[in-house]
Amino acid sequence: MSTLSAETGPEDANNQSFWMPGNYQRTVKRTEDAFQACNDIVACFQERARVERQYAQQLSEWSTKWKPLVDASPLYGSLLQAWQCFLSSADRFSSLHSSICRALVSEDGDRIRTWQKETFHKKIFGGFKESQDFETGFSRAQKPWAKRLKKLEKAKSAFHKACRKEHMAREREAHAQGNPDIAIEKQRKIQEETELAHQETEKVRARYEKVLEEVTRYAPRYMEEMESIFDQSQEEERKRISFLKQAFLSIHRHLDVTNNERCVRRVIPVKSQFLSISLLLAMRMPTDWPQFQEWTPDKKHKKGKKEVEQKAVVMERSLMIGGVRVRALYDYVGQETDELSFKAGEEFLKIEDEDDQGWCRGMMDGGKEGLYPANYVVVV
Repeated sequence: MSTLSAETGPEDANNQSFWMPGNYQRTVKRTEDAFQACNDIVACFQERARVERQYAQQLSEWSTKWKPLVDASPLYGSLLQAWQCFLSSADRFSSLHSSICRALVSEDGDRIRTWQKETFHKKIFGGFKESQDFETGFSRAQKPWAKRLKKLEKAKSAFHKACRKEHMAREREAHAQGNPDIAIEKQRKIQEETELAHQETEKVRARYEKVLEEVTRYAPRYMEEMESIFDQSQEEERKRISFLKQAFLSIHRHLDVTNNERCVRRVIPVKSQFLSISLLLAMRMPTDWPQFQEWTPDKKHKKGKKEVEQKAVVMERSLMIGGVRVRALYDYVGQETDELSFKAGEEFLKIEDEDDQGWCRGMMDGGKEGLYPANYVVVV
């Protein structure tokens, strides 16, 4: 079971327990969730396949566009061959990404679709056979337990009601004993009512304890039956997780081009061609020899009126970023340590805008920061 937050009370935690009636629905729903997850994963694969196909097409178009320009370039020899090899590698990588596209659709996607069809058996009127089997098992195991809990809740309510009645009777008795205006006969009658209320409380307590004992004795049997069905559900969940894990690992093998032998065979020739560039041939190019250059003084730049105005605007914006002056409309006393307290008419800085809960962050003149209700202040 997931850990509940600190603010959740013991009663709320008990209501969320797997053992409470009806809470097994989250376990049963895992079947439908897994079926929907398969649809989402396949859709995700198909979209990634479209990306791979588009990238392969872009590589091919890019290579086709640059090929005539490279062939007509002034480069020559091994340097030209390296450039041409760089372009031709794009065609090979285009083929690689096209194969990734096909693998995502025809291998990975089809594998999940086939497994989904074999694992989940739809019913004519909706739902899945697997979900119904677990639903029936959990419901059958919880039916006698739910009856006992209902009986226990009824006994508890009766006991608490009797306790309240006795408490009120004792308060009346205590009030009558200290009041000389109440007659002795009436005081005696109040004492008798208190005694009857106490006897009724003890009677109801005994019934409540008896029902609780019956529930406690039945709990081990109930837990055993529920755990038996839950273990079957867990086994199905383990099979689903194991299959989907292998499906993602298959995707990784297709997408991990660094360990792809075909990719390595495509990259190595390009690197070899780059390393084989002959420096002697490549150095046959024009050279700009050093020449005498006259010194010219730097021009002084005068600040114009426009730049001064822009600087003023920037300074004004920085002041806005530093905070907005606000005035309190009402008194407010902080309920938490991270909240501000102020009096009506007091001014301070708003340093963060209002959030979804209607709170702003401000800073007092003394430097203390904290939260405050946004509707308690107005901008000065």
